[in-house]
Amino acid sequence: MTDWQKSSTSGNSNQCVEVRTAAGRIEIRESDAPESIVTTTPTKFALWLEGVKRGEFDHFTHS
Repeated sequence: MTDWQKSSTSGNSNQCVEVRTAAGRIEIRESDAPESIVTTTPTKFALWLEGVKRGEFDHFTHS
């Protein structure tokens, strides 16, 4: 199990997404709610990141 990692652009903020690997899986949590952990596979996580980079989820952040 690796340590939780957050984006370097988060600075010292406690409101960010953190990620780590554990037993061949990817775990994701919000730093301000560390008890809630989402688990996925490395393949699914990589596909999601590709979608984020392409802007597929931008409509969720715009009102």
